[in-house]
Order: sequence, then C-alpha cells, then structure tokens
Amino acid sequence: MNTNQPSLFQTVIKWFVPVAAVIAFGAWMYISPEGALGKLDAIGYAVCHRIDARSFQIGDRQLPLCARCTGEFYAAGIALLFQAFISGKRSKLPSRGIIAVLILFFLAFGLDGSNSYLYLLKQTSGGALDQIPNLYVPNNTLRLFTGSGMGIALAAVLFPVVNQSLWREADDRPALEWKNFGILIALVIVVNLLILTDSPIVLYPIAYISALGTLSLLVLVFTILWIIIMRQDNTFDHPRQLWLPLASGLTLALLLVLSIDLLRFQFTGTWSGFPGLGG
Repeated sequence: MNTNQPSLFQTVIKWFVPVAAVIAFGAWMYISPEGALGKLDAIGYAVCHRIDARSFQIGDRQLPLCARCTGEFYAAGIALLFQAFISGKRSKLPSRGIIAVLILFFLAFGLDGSNSYLYLLKQTSGGALDQIPNLYVPNNTLRLFTGSGMGIALAAVLFPVVNQSLWREADDRPALEWKNFGILIALVIVVNLLILTDSPIVLYPIAYISALGTLSLLVLVFTILWIIIMRQDNTFDHPRQLWLPLASGLTLALLLVLSIDLLRFQFTGTWSGFPGLGG
C-alpha cells in the first residue's frame, strides 16, 4: 500500500542510492582502461566477446563492441530515443503485424548468430568439427544488419513495458505504429550503410552510441526491477520523479558491468577478445 509519508527505509534508501552510485561509478572508472574509448571498451567487455576480426575498426583500433553487438545496441539506443520523442507515455505493444516483423528480426539474429558461431568452432577447434556444415560464410555486414534488427526488436518491446510499469496514467495506444516503424527501420538502414563506409567520422559516434545504448538497456531493466521491488509501479506522474529509480538502476547496472569486467579480466588477463578466438 502506498502512503504519502515515506517510510524510514525509503528515506534511508533515498540517501544511500546516490552515494552507492558515486562509489560504483568511481570503482568502474578506476578499473577500466584509460581514455574515453577505454571506458567504452569496459562496457562492451561485459556483454561482448570483442573478437577483433569480427569488429569494425577505427584505424588499428577495434570498436568497443563486435559488429553484431554494435548493431544491436546502437539500434536499441536509437530506437528507445526515437520512441521517447514520438510516443511519450504510450504503453501498448505494437500491432500483430509489427510483432511478426520483429519476430523475423529475432529469427534472423538467431540464424546468423548460430551460423557464425559454428563457423568460429570450425576455425578454432579443428578435427571432427571441421565437418560442421555452414549455411554461408558469415561476415560483418550480416552481423551488423541482423544485430540492428534485434536492437529494434528489443527496444520496441522494452519501451511500452517500461511505460506500463512507470506511469499512473499511461497512454493506452501502441508505442510504435507502422509509419514510425518504417521511419525507424529506414533510419537504421541508413546508419548501417554509413557504418560500412568505415569512416572514422561515423565510427567514433557509433562507438559511443553503441556502448551507451548497452548501458541504457541495463539501466532500464534494473530500474524496472527496482520499482517492482520497492512496490512503486504505476505511481509516477512526471519524468522528474524518476531520478531515484534511475539512479538505482544505474548503480545496479554499473555493479553488474564492474563484476563481469573483473571476473573476465581475472580469467583472460586482457581487455580484448577471448584469447584463441580470432576467427
């Protein structure tokens, strides 16, 4: 039951969360590699294999995420921002037709990912695994496009779910309709084609957008988890009231990234891709 007077626990949490967020951010900044791109690498390191040959490059430096994850998380970030501007508090999932297209995106992502993984096994394991059939030779172009399709699908589902959890009076209309869905797909296709030019002018912003898109998805998921645990779902009227749940989500996201980074670095001893997986 909600009351107008905050409990002692809620008061303590209100002060504790900002302090925890600063500590988590400071710890992550300390252990992550130097430089702006190094900090982005540390985000990608928590969710991506970071195999050099499967990543886009700025000169001799790979992006924070592989080609597939770059597509997935930059597209998810752009799709979330796009819906935030055009959909506001709309909380209904897309129509069945759009959902069907999103399922196709998901299947393409799974198919290309599975085929690419089998190809990697053949390259790195040898022996009997050499006989594993592949549908086609995987490449970074397909990884980028199937990844970005998956990113659109994630954002198209996550955005209305977030609105369903946050607002006291949500807008009961689809968060994404056909016209805007088409605009979003066209926008992502254009960005993908720009990425494939390998121009640093494009790749530098994409490095930031993809890494921050990764962090944004984690923050949103943990924010909703926090709201459910605190029993605050459907109690918000204005975005400015969300500072504490968002700070909590950021803290939990940074702690997760920090934990995975430390564990993986302890295991591999490198901030690059997993040793021995260079295919």
